[in-house]
Amino acid sequence: MHPVFGPKHPLGLIAGPCVIESEEHVHFLAGEIRKAVGDFVFKASFDKANRSSVDSYRGPGLKEGLRILGGLRAKGFAVLTDIHDPSQAGPAAEVADILQIPAFLCRQTDLLIEAGRTGRMVNIKKGQFVAPHDIRHAADKVASTGNDRILLTERGSTFGYNNLVVDMRGLVIMREFGWPVIFDATHSVQLPGAAGTASSGQPQFIEPLSRAAVGAGVDGLFVEVHETPERALSDGANALRLELLGPLWQKLNAIDRIVRKL
Repeated sequence: MHPVFGPKHPLGLIAGPCVIESEEHVHFLAGEIRKAVGDFVFKASFDKANRSSVDSYRGPGLKEGLRILGGLRAKGFAVLTDIHDPSQAGPAAEVADILQIPAFLCRQTDLLIEAGRTGRMVNIKKGQFVAPHDIRHAADKVASTGNDRILLTERGSTFGYNNLVVDMRGLVIMREFGWPVIFDATHSVQLPGAAGTASSGQPQFIEPLSRAAVGAGVDGLFVEVHETPERALSDGANALRLELLGPLWQKLNAIDRIVRKL
Protein backbone atom coordinates (compact mmCIF):
# COMPACT_ATOMS: atom_id res chain seq x y z
CA MET A 1 0.00 0.00 0.00
CA HIS A 2 1.27 3.46 -0.93
CA PRO A 3 -0.42 6.07 1.28
CA VAL A 4 -2.13 8.95 -0.53
CA PHE A 5 -3.89 11.98 0.87
CA GLY A 6 -5.61 14.91 -0.75
CA PRO A 7 -8.88 16.28 -2.13
CA LYS A 8 -8.90 13.74 -4.97
CA HIS A 9 -8.59 10.82 -2.56
CA PRO A 10 -10.82 9.37 0.18
CA LEU A 11 -10.44 10.59 3.73
CA GLY A 12 -7.19 9.08 5.00
CA LEU A 13 -6.47 7.57 8.39
CA ILE A 14 -3.25 7.37 10.39
CA ALA A 15 -3.75 5.24 13.50
CA GLY A 16 -1.84 3.21 16.05
CA PRO A 17 -0.34 3.35 19.54
CA CYS A 18 1.76 6.24 20.74
CA VAL A 19 4.83 4.05 21.18
CA ILE A 20 5.90 0.51 20.28
CA GLU A 21 5.11 -1.50 23.40
CA SER A 22 6.10 -4.89 21.97
CA GLU A 23 6.29 -6.65 18.62
CA GLU A 24 3.26 -8.75 19.52
CA HIS A 25 1.23 -5.68 20.44
CA VAL A 26 2.11 -3.88 17.21
CA HIS A 27 0.92 -6.78 15.07
CA PHE A 28 -2.20 -7.28 17.17
CA LEU A 29 -3.23 -3.63 17.04
CA ALA A 30 -2.48 -3.25 13.32
CA GLY A 31 -4.67 -6.24 12.55
CA GLU A 32 -7.52 -5.03 14.73
CA ILE A 33 -7.45 -1.53 13.23
CA ARG A 34 -7.51 -2.97 9.71
CA LYS A 35 -10.58 -5.05 10.65
CA ALA A 36 -12.31 -1.91 11.92
CA VAL A 37 -11.53 0.56 9.12
CA GLY A 38 -9.89 -1.16 6.13
CA ASP A 39 -6.86 0.57 4.60
CA PHE A 40 -4.96 2.93 6.88
CA VAL A 41 -1.42 4.01 7.82
CA PHE A 42 -0.09 2.40 10.99
CA LYS A 43 1.79 4.75 13.30
CA ALA A 44 4.02 4.04 16.27
CA SER A 45 7.16 5.58 17.69
CA PHE A 46 10.38 3.65 18.26
CA ASP A 47 11.46 6.33 20.74
CA LYS A 48 9.50 8.99 22.59
CA ALA A 49 12.27 11.48 23.20
CA ASN A 50 10.02 14.17 24.67
CA ARG A 51 8.39 12.36 27.61
CA SER A 52 7.54 14.50 30.64
CA SER A 53 9.63 12.46 33.08
CA VAL A 54 13.05 10.86 32.78
CA ASP A 55 11.46 7.72 34.26
CA SER A 56 8.78 7.42 31.54
CA TYR A 57 8.89 4.57 29.02
CA ARG A 58 10.43 5.73 25.74
CA GLY A 59 10.23 2.68 23.48
CA PRO A 60 12.54 -0.04 22.16
CA GLY A 61 14.92 2.35 20.41
CA LEU A 62 15.91 2.89 16.78
CA LYS A 63 17.32 -0.49 15.77
CA GLU A 64 14.76 -2.74 17.43
CA GLY A 65 11.88 -0.41 16.72
CA LEU A 66 12.61 -0.23 13.01
CA ARG A 67 12.98 -4.01 12.87
CA ILE A 68 9.49 -4.37 14.35
CA LEU A 69 7.97 -1.79 12.01
CA GLY A 70 9.74 -3.39 9.05
CA GLY A 71 8.07 -6.69 9.87
CA LEU A 72 4.71 -4.99 9.86
CA ARG A 73 5.39 -3.34 6.51
CA ALA A 74 6.38 -6.72 5.09
CA LYS A 75 2.80 -7.79 5.83
CA GLY A 76 1.44 -5.04 3.60
CA PHE A 77 0.83 -2.27 6.11
CA ALA A 78 1.82 1.31 5.35
CA VAL A 79 3.91 2.66 8.23
CA LEU A 80 4.58 6.07 9.81
CA THR A 81 7.12 6.75 12.51
CA ASP A 82 8.68 9.90 13.90
CA ILE A 83 12.32 10.92 13.91
CA HIS A 84 14.08 13.21 16.35
CA ASP A 85 17.54 13.60 14.86
CA PRO A 86 18.78 14.04 11.27
CA SER A 87 20.83 10.84 11.58
CA GLN A 88 17.61 8.82 12.04
CA ALA A 89 16.06 9.91 8.73
CA GLY A 90 17.92 7.49 6.48
CA PRO A 91 17.44 4.34 8.56
CA ALA A 92 13.79 5.16 9.27
CA ALA A 93 13.11 5.76 5.57
CA GLU A 94 14.15 2.18 4.83
CA VAL A 95 11.08 0.81 6.64
CA ALA A 96 8.63 3.72 6.93
CA ASP A 97 6.40 5.11 4.21
CA ILE A 98 5.99 8.38 6.09
CA LEU A 99 8.53 10.16 8.30
CA GLN A 100 6.98 12.32 10.96
CA ILE A 101 8.47 15.49 12.39
CA PRO A 102 7.36 15.90 16.04
CA ALA A 103 5.58 19.13 16.96
CA PHE A 104 8.35 20.30 19.28
CA LEU A 105 10.88 19.89 16.45
CA CYS A 106 8.94 21.40 13.55
CA ARG A 107 11.37 24.33 13.19
CA GLN A 108 14.54 22.20 13.16
CA THR A 109 15.97 22.90 9.71
CA ASP A 110 18.48 20.04 9.55
CA LEU A 111 15.84 17.51 10.61
CA LEU A 112 13.34 18.73 8.02
CA ILE A 113 15.88 18.76 5.22
CA GLU A 114 17.22 15.28 5.98
CA ALA A 115 13.68 13.94 6.07
CA GLY A 116 12.97 15.59 2.73
CA ARG A 117 16.11 14.17 1.14
CA THR A 118 14.95 10.61 1.76
CA GLY A 119 12.15 11.06 -0.77
CA ARG A 120 9.64 9.64 1.69
CA MET A 121 6.42 11.43 2.51
CA VAL A 122 7.01 13.81 5.42
CA ASN A 123 4.31 14.58 7.98
CA ILE A 124 5.03 17.81 9.85
CA LYS A 125 3.23 18.21 13.15
CA LYS A 126 2.46 21.89 13.67
CA GLY A 127 4.06 22.94 16.93
CA GLN A 128 1.79 23.99 19.78
CA PHE A 129 3.64 27.31 19.64
CA VAL A 130 3.37 27.89 15.87
CA ALA A 131 0.66 29.90 14.10
CA PRO A 132 -1.09 28.14 11.20
CA HIS A 133 0.30 30.57 8.63
CA ASP A 134 3.86 30.10 9.93
CA ILE A 135 4.03 26.30 9.52
CA ARG A 136 4.45 26.93 5.80
CA HIS A 137 8.09 27.77 6.46
CA ALA A 138 8.68 24.25 7.80
CA ALA A 139 7.06 22.75 4.71
CA ASP A 140 9.18 24.97 2.48
CA LYS A 141 12.32 23.54 4.09
CA VAL A 142 11.27 20.03 3.11
CA ALA A 143 10.21 21.19 -0.36
CA SER A 144 13.61 22.82 -0.87
CA THR A 145 15.04 19.30 -1.27
CA GLY A 146 12.78 18.66 -4.25
CA ASN A 147 10.41 16.55 -2.17
CA ASP A 148 6.84 17.86 -2.28
CA ARG A 149 5.30 14.81 -0.60
CA ILE A 150 4.32 16.77 2.48
CA LEU A 151 1.52 16.53 5.05
CA LEU A 152 0.71 19.21 7.62
CA THR A 153 -0.88 18.08 10.87
CA GLU A 154 -2.82 20.19 13.35
CA ARG A 155 -2.48 19.00 16.96
CA GLY A 156 -3.75 21.92 19.01
CA SER A 157 -2.18 25.14 20.26
CA THR A 158 -0.95 26.02 23.73
CA PHE A 159 -3.61 27.81 25.74
CA GLY A 160 -2.16 28.87 29.06
CA TYR A 161 -0.68 26.12 31.20
CA ASN A 162 -1.46 22.40 30.72
CA ASN A 163 -4.09 23.03 28.06
CA LEU A 164 -4.54 23.05 24.29
CA VAL A 165 -7.20 24.47 22.00
CA VAL A 166 -7.92 23.86 18.32
CA ASP A 167 -8.55 26.84 16.08
CA MET A 168 -10.54 25.39 13.18
CA ARG A 169 -9.60 28.41 11.06
CA GLY A 170 -6.06 27.04 11.03
CA LEU A 171 -7.16 23.97 9.09
CA VAL A 172 -8.45 26.18 6.29
CA ILE A 173 -5.35 28.38 6.38
CA MET A 174 -2.98 25.42 6.11
CA ARG A 175 -4.91 23.83 3.24
CA GLU A 176 -4.34 27.01 1.23
CA PHE A 177 -0.64 26.14 1.01
CA GLY A 178 -1.46 23.26 -1.34
CA TRP A 179 -0.40 20.34 0.85
CA PRO A 180 -2.84 17.88 2.46
CA VAL A 181 -3.87 18.70 6.02
CA ILE A 182 -4.35 16.08 8.73
CA PHE A 183 -6.15 16.56 12.03
CA ASP A 184 -4.56 14.92 15.05
CA ALA A 185 -7.66 14.16 17.08
CA THR A 186 -5.98 12.65 20.12
CA HIS A 187 -3.07 14.98 20.83
CA SER A 188 -5.49 17.88 20.40
CA VAL A 189 -7.33 16.71 23.54
CA GLN A 190 -4.13 16.23 25.54
CA LEU A 191 -3.52 18.22 28.72
CA PRO A 192 0.28 18.54 28.58
CA GLY A 193 2.01 17.74 31.84
CA ALA A 194 -1.28 17.93 33.74
CA ALA A 195 -0.73 14.62 35.54
CA GLY A 196 2.49 15.79 37.17
CA THR A 197 5.05 13.42 35.63
CA ALA A 198 2.91 12.75 32.56
CA SER A 199 0.24 14.33 30.40
CA SER A 200 -3.45 13.95 31.01
CA GLY A 201 -6.27 14.22 28.49
CA GLN A 202 -9.94 14.63 27.65
CA PRO A 203 -10.78 11.78 25.25
CA GLN A 204 -14.50 12.61 25.40
CA PHE A 205 -13.73 15.44 22.97
CA ILE A 206 -12.04 13.27 20.32
CA GLU A 207 -15.26 12.68 18.40
CA PRO A 208 -16.70 16.22 18.39
CA LEU A 209 -13.39 17.76 17.36
CA SER A 210 -12.89 15.13 14.67
CA ARG A 211 -16.34 15.77 13.28
CA ALA A 212 -15.67 19.50 13.20
CA ALA A 213 -12.32 19.02 11.46
CA VAL A 214 -13.76 16.77 8.77
CA GLY A 215 -16.56 19.28 8.34
CA ALA A 216 -13.88 21.94 7.77
CA GLY A 217 -12.47 19.83 4.94
CA VAL A 218 -9.33 18.09 6.20
CA ASP A 219 -7.73 15.36 4.12
CA GLY A 220 -7.15 12.85 6.88
CA LEU A 221 -7.30 12.00 10.54
CA PHE A 222 -4.50 11.04 12.94
CA VAL A 223 -5.65 9.00 15.95
CA GLU A 224 -3.67 7.22 18.64
CA VAL A 225 -5.52 4.03 19.47
CA HIS A 226 -5.16 1.46 22.24
CA GLU A 227 -7.31 -1.48 23.30
CA THR A 228 -6.86 -0.55 26.97
CA PRO A 229 -5.79 3.12 27.18
CA GLU A 230 -5.50 2.96 30.96
CA ARG A 231 -2.63 0.48 30.54
CA ALA A 232 -0.90 2.20 27.61
CA LEU A 233 2.78 2.95 28.17
CA SER A 234 2.51 6.45 26.69
CA ASP A 235 -0.32 8.96 26.12
CA GLY A 236 -3.05 6.58 27.24
CA ALA A 237 -4.96 9.44 28.87
CA ASN A 238 -5.78 10.97 25.49
CA ALA A 239 -5.93 7.81 23.34
CA LEU A 240 -9.06 6.54 21.61
CA ARG A 241 -10.29 3.17 22.85
CA LEU A 242 -9.96 0.66 20.00
CA GLU A 243 -13.60 -0.42 20.07
CA LEU A 244 -14.69 3.16 19.36
CA LEU A 245 -12.59 3.58 16.21
CA GLY A 246 -14.84 1.74 13.75
CA PRO A 247 -18.05 3.61 14.62
CA LEU A 248 -16.21 6.94 14.66
CA TRP A 249 -14.65 6.27 11.27
CA GLN A 250 -18.04 5.51 9.76
CA LYS A 251 -19.43 8.83 11.03
CA LEU A 252 -16.45 10.78 9.76
CA ASN A 253 -16.64 9.26 6.31
CA ALA A 254 -20.34 10.12 6.16
CA ILE A 255 -19.51 13.74 6.98
CA ASP A 256 -16.67 13.74 4.45
CA ARG A 257 -18.98 12.56 1.67
CA ILE A 258 -21.35 15.43 2.39
CA VAL A 259 -18.54 18.01 2.50
CA ARG A 260 -17.15 16.87 -0.85
CA LYS A 261 -20.55 17.46 -2.48
CA LEU A 262 -20.83 21.05 -1.26
